Amino acid sequence: MNTMKLSCASLILLTTLATTASFAAGVETNVADSKGKPLTNAVVYFVPTQPVTNAKPKHVVIDQVDKEFVPRVTVVQTGTAIDFPNKDDIRHQVYSFSSAKTFQLNLYSGRPSAPIVFDKPGVVVLGCNIHDHMVAWVLSVDTPWFAQTDAKGRAQMSDLPVGKYEMLVWYPGLAQPVSQGQVDSSSPVQRSIQLETGALLGVNTDGQDHGQEHDHGSHASGS
Repeated sequence: MNTMKLSCASLILLTTLATTASFAAGVETNVADSKGKPLTNAVVYFVPTQPVTNAKPKHVVIDQVDKEFVPRVTVVQTGTAIDFPNKDDIRHQVYSFSSAKTFQLNLYSGRPSAPIVFDKPGVVVLGCNIHDHMVAWVLSVDTPWFAQTDAKGRAQMSDLPVGKYEMLVWYPGLAQPVSQGQVDSSSPVQRSIQLETGALLGVNTDGQDHGQEHDHGSHASGS
């Protein structure tokens, strides 16, 4: 009986150690513009180099409040369904012409009858046919491991399984995410990245819409 109890205890201990060891010590990424100013709502994500069983996509909501999309930047795993409830007392007509997801919700109030499924990876720019100043972005990615930067330009993750990944970063206005090369999460991942953003689609580094569209060239450097 004692031998059985010891065996069970040993098995539990080994399982706990194995579970703990299967996750990285942590990921911390700092993203700034070319002048060193922290970028809020930049997206950092990790695509595994080997096939893995991905988590099931979650259901996400992008509200319309005071003639604005809330939140203005959303990152989702490919296959995620997004609802677009209108909480204003006026009607909106949400649309996107982006190749990753083209759709249109006819003029409506309240909640549309069905969500929109973002079934392809890529950048999706949202607009409203009634209110031209309304703009938002959805980045759909083929991985469940992603994070957005806070007001200090910092993105943190604690649940990235040990393995090798391609690390990518994206900021509103960039046509495509920018690869940061391969990382190995068996040890802590710490990166500082600078993006050449300029004034992208009227969005300054404070994350606010300033109503103008500018030409841009964009790239990133990291360390």
